[in-house]
Amino acid sequence: MPADLVAYAAAHSTRPDEIQQALIAATNERAEGFAGMQIGPDQGAFMTLLTTVLQVEFAVEVGTFTGYSALCIARGLAPGGRLLCCDISEEWTSIGKQHWEMAGVSDRIDLRIAPAIETLRSLPPEPKIDLAFIDADKTGYMAYYEEILPRLSPQGVIVVDNTLWHGMILKDSGAEDPDTAALQTFNDHVAADERVETVLLTIGDGVTLIRHR
Repeated sequence: MPADLVAYAAAHSTRPDEIQQALIAATNERAEGFAGMQIGPDQGAFMTLLTTVLQVEFAVEVGTFTGYSALCIARGLAPGGRLLCCDISEEWTSIGKQHWEMAGVSDRIDLRIAPAIETLRSLPPEPKIDLAFIDADKTGYMAYYEEILPRLSPQGVIVVDNTLWHGMILKDSGAEDPDTAALQTFNDHVAADERVETVLLTIGDGVTLIRHR
């Protein structure tokens, strides 16, 4: 979307509070050159609202970075709810851990520092996943999706980030890098997957919602 519409949407969504603003600032300062990997405040508000509406008891996040999306999900969990975060960077996630503690949600979050696919494959059939957020290496999206889908609760939703990929997702964009190709394949696969129903929203860089039929 044009930048002015993005700004308008953000201004008319729930604004980040002081702790969220501090996490945004810390990410910009300490993750210089990578801060664009963080979801925007409007998408964060969407994640909290969705988690709350679904009354999520068990959530899984694949790709935590500096923890903004995890903070947003944790705040929306049902009483006693848990969030499992999968990431490989202790450096980036340490920024999030500080702010999770400040927000009083650190006791709801289980951070696993390991390849996400290994963590997902180690999960038992129960408890079922009520919400999954995939926002990690794009070439791994298909594998993450296939591990999560059988573990998804009947009312559960998978949320996938970056599915518009700055417009490069279009076949005529000329982009030929592995990430773009992986996202094109993933989007086509999900759209044709008869096990699920899906919608691709124009929030942020594209957010796809997926649930069982």
